[in-house]
Amino acid sequence: MKKENVLKYLVNFTIVLLLGAAFLCDSPVGVFRGMKEIMLSHNALITDFFVIGGMGAAFFNAALVLAVCEVLVLVEKIPFTGPTMAALFINAGYGLWGKNPLNILPILLGVWIYAAAHHVKLGRHIYTALFGTCLAPFVTELCYLLPFPVPVRIIVATAVGIVIGFLLPPLSMHTPSMHMGYNLFNVGFSAGILAFVTMCILKSLGIESETVLIWQSGCLPGTAAVLYLFFTVVFLTGFWYSDWKLDGLKKLLRRPGRAVADFVLMDGVGPTMMNMGLVGMVCTTYILLTGGDLSGPVVGSILMAFGFAAFGAHVKNYPPVLLGVYLFTYISRYEPATPGIQLAAIFGVGLAPIAGQFGPVAGIFAGVLHSAIVMCTAGMYGGLNLYNNGFSAGWVAIFMIPTLESFMKHFGNRKKKKEMRKEGHTEHDA
Repeated sequence: MKKENVLKYLVNFTIVLLLGAAFLCDSPVGVFRGMKEIMLSHNALITDFFVIGGMGAAFFNAALVLAVCEVLVLVEKIPFTGPTMAALFINAGYGLWGKNPLNILPILLGVWIYAAAHHVKLGRHIYTALFGTCLAPFVTELCYLLPFPVPVRIIVATAVGIVIGFLLPPLSMHTPSMHMGYNLFNVGFSAGILAFVTMCILKSLGIESETVLIWQSGCLPGTAAVLYLFFTVVFLTGFWYSDWKLDGLKKLLRRPGRAVADFVLMDGVGPTMMNMGLVGMVCTTYILLTGGDLSGPVVGSILMAFGFAAFGAHVKNYPPVLLGVYLFTYISRYEPATPGIQLAAIFGVGLAPIAGQFGPVAGIFAGVLHSAIVMCTAGMYGGLNLYNNGFSAGWVAIFMIPTLESFMKHFGNRKKKKEMRKEGHTEHDA
């Protein structure tokens, strides 16, 4: 097996695994009945497909969403590198809570129209298209909220989805300068801005959406074991491709992770897969140790973090942020097992570059601040931006980075002057 193809096989293996899990959890009739419920659900934050359609249908839906996205990647001949893995696995994860093959299509079409209007291939904006499906709930929600006959509602909702997809590329190209690459969820931040503006327009027309909480509590038997087994297989495969050496992984762990940090290109497939497996294990272990739930959103979030372990996050720069989220629960009214806090902990992976660049203390503070902000932002857009944590992480980076950089520059200058004075004094003595 060629190293350049192993990540593609990993994606295909994940699709097969999800399909197998679907039919192990439910009968074919049950799966397709559940898929109907998922397709017709509102999908606003937080809608757990384990509850809406059952685990079988949820896993089947995740497999379909991942397959649609992979086909798009293959058609556009996009290499399977770090950002590709992040984009594919965040979609696989959200196939368990918020996305389905129908509501993501208008967003993808809108980005394709934008690319065509600028006479470029969709591949140039492929990551914006794949990450931009976070606004898919606008499509399904408008099908229920608009005061028109059903056919008209579907047409208008689809048109709004296309417009959103059309507007995302230019917006996403400008937002990295705001957070300086320290928020790995750049499209989540730009999508949050677009969702807020769109929601304000809808509210002015008397159309409002509200956040929901449909959440499966507890950990169903076997879920954790399957996750650990999957991540172990990925780690061992990476270890094998690294010739049973840890040198590449050690090199990867020295990187700060600031975007664009494509671990596949910088460190190779083997170390990247080892890191992906380890990050997945860290996330799963955290949820179990804090009494959390392996619900659809949590399992989906773990798959997301698994993907971003190829694109900026690793087992050295992520844990400080995770610790910050946990410590936040000691100074706030929230518990570690609060649904929003569980998600904030896993999605803290997007702020891992702060710890990688500025140290663990900065990472811990980023986790604390992220937890505080994320619990307030979902209502800004009625739960219609699935990447609420990405939007919040953007504000954390915007708030923290100028201060952190100014202090580093200040102390760096002081150290440089001190060294210069020391050198000058030595020369004088000589």
